[in-house]
Amino acid sequence: MKTEEATDIFEANRSRLMRIAYRMLGSLDEAEDIVQDAWVRWQDVDLDVVREPAAYLTRTVTRLCLDTIKSARSRREVYFGNWLPEPVVPEEEFYPRDELTLTLMLALERLSPLERAAFLLHDVFDTPLEEVAITLKRDPAAVRQLAVRARKHVQAARPRYPVAPEEGERIAEAFFTASQKGDIEILQTLLAEKVTLQSDGGGKVKAFPNPIVGRDRIVRLYGKLSRKLGGPYQTMIKPIQVDGLPGYASSEFGVLQTTAFAIEDGRITGIYITRNPDKLSRIAQVLEP
Repeated sequence: MKTEEATDIFEANRSRLMRIAYRMLGSLDEAEDIVQDAWVRWQDVDLDVVREPAAYLTRTVTRLCLDTIKSARSRREVYFGNWLPEPVVPEEEFYPRDELTLTLMLALERLSPLERAAFLLHDVFDTPLEEVAITLKRDPAAVRQLAVRARKHVQAARPRYPVAPEEGERIAEAFFTASQKGDIEILQTLLAEKVTLQSDGGGKVKAFPNPIVGRDRIVRLYGKLSRKLGGPYQTMIKPIQVDGLPGYASSEFGVLQTTAFAIEDGRITGIYITRNPDKLSRIAQVLEP
């Protein structure tokens, strides 16, 4: 009976644990490994001594994530080209319906692991500060300072005005059409002056290895691609939301990719292209007819 009770408790918390692990790590595969590890450990727990199972499981997953981040960061130091979080879409069962977008996930990457954990648990997952302190094995005052520092970094990356879904989809589709045609004039109107493009191929498929910064450089790039490849070289699969940002899924000569856009004042300030097939297997399943 206790085995069934333990299973029911864990399953009731599984989706939340996945969201925490994904936000901590930016990888669905790693998040699933963490949650599975937590499940194995949970089976050995005496339920009679656990007063708050949800808090206990949150502590377990967070601490496992902190351990994983150390090795994840060392792997990213040798990662080929740009690293972007694994894209998730609203169709995902566990989709984290919070205010964190892909751009804010990248801001979290610049935080220390403890700052990231403090911010996510307290500000995103509404965990009481005292419980966060227990989880991180720190004094509450120290945890409060961690959260404050993290909040400042994230707020700096947060857009001033949210983009309406319809407006975001319109801009994304306009960019797709203009980029395929190499329409320099339209691209100039869509892009902010200091726009940045990042492309993640993971060394598995072709991608731009370094960030490309500046409207003129990006416009010239797409104009050159269109001329070199003889016109439209991608097929639009469908408009999608990528980790809270407007974008689309497309196919370039059979290679699946997602493109997401950060938009400020009606202009694109960030272009995030994920082509690494290891990060797109779930998206591919979602897109299947």
